[in-house]
Amino acid sequence: MAGLNLLPWRDKERELKKKQFFALLGSSAALAGLMVFAGHTYMRNAVSYQEARNQVLTDEIANLDKQIEQIKKLDSTKQALLDRMQIIETLQSTRPAIVHLFDEMATALPQGMYLEALRQNETMVHVEGKAESNARVSTYMDSLDRSQWLNSSNLNIISVARQDGRPIPLRDFKLDVQQLLEQGKEEKNESAGG
Repeated sequence: MAGLNLLPWRDKERELKKKQFFALLGSSAALAGLMVFAGHTYMRNAVSYQEARNQVLTDEIANLDKQIEQIKKLDSTKQALLDRMQIIETLQSTRPAIVHLFDEMATALPQGMYLEALRQNETMVHVEGKAESNARVSTYMDSLDRSQWLNSSNLNIISVARQDGRPIPLRDFKLDVQQLLEQGKEEKNESAGG
């Protein structure tokens, strides 16, 4: 038995194992490449999907920003309209007040006295005029204070009137009086009645 030569069989066995090894190595490399490709494809699809979701969110945010701008414009328009309505309501509620003001100023004016200027700043009325005596100015102020539309007359200045640098028999006066609107008129009537 010592004469048997097993060398070709071993060489064939070695060649077969070598072929199996390279086949296994090739199939492992192909499988690894396939797994890398599948992983890359999966990641690329996941990134694309997330980018699409991000784009949808970005579009929605831009749409909401536009809506917010429209809401702000509507709010400013609404506030402007409310301000206008308030002004109109105030004007309508105080419209009769100017009529009452002129009526009271004329009715309370005693003889021997006349007005030269009348200015109004909100509810404060500034009156300038001439009177024959200090007593007439005092009478006028008392009449204004008794009025249901005027209150709190305050004499600022009373002085000898001058014309061309010479004194004349009149007194210049300046006074302020508070105009009462509807609510002030009601309060004055309640305090006078109570």
